[in-house]
Amino acid sequence: MSQKSVLAEVKQVQLAVELILLGARLQFLEAEVGLSRERLIRLYKEIKGASPPKGLLPFSADWYMTWLANIHSSMFYNIYCFMRTHDDGGDLQALIKSYRLYLEQADLPEGNVVLDFTRAYTMVRFFDSGMLQLNSCCRCNGEFVAHAYDDKHDYVCVLCRPPSRAGKVRNSDKPAQPRRTARRALGRPGLTAGLAGVALGCAAAVG
Repeated sequence: MSQKSVLAEVKQVQLAVELILLGARLQFLEAEVGLSRERLIRLYKEIKGASPPKGLLPFSADWYMTWLANIHSSMFYNIYCFMRTHDDGGDLQALIKSYRLYLEQADLPEGNVVLDFTRAYTMVRFFDSGMLQLNSCCRCNGEFVAHAYDDKHDYVCVLCRPPSRAGKVRNSDKPAQPRRTARRALGRPGLTAGLAGVALGCAAAVG
């Protein structure tokens, strides 16, 4: 085997490891990594200590419209748009870097991720296929995920006009208390328009 092919294989293994650690499903790995299914499964078992989960990938755009999911999805996609525009590493690297930055900004306790990697990737595909769009809030000017062809006129985001029970969860499902003031504000109704603009403008901070 030539040196070039060995190095290429090492890079593919490193990519697979990185994606598995981020939470990528086997279907995504097969599509993006140049390794056989058998090797990917062995890698997944070695890293995660369990077999890859089975089942279909998310297929409904409605999930991204609920209150908390929309906040996190909008934060991630704003970061992704910035990365894709200003980083020349390609769409996959933009996805990886954006998701890492989203996790840092969300500052969620381990195991309480709102937007997992699979849903982040699926959302990007929904945007590419024209199923989703970004709407600009008329109060805070933040860009939020919305269904394609939704009326953009006088659009008010979920942060500026949260539902009555936003942020209320049962005690058994209540996540651990967040560590940062900004992150606490993201999880509560009544967030000011100014803070909403900061939260959704976090992509600009990486520049």
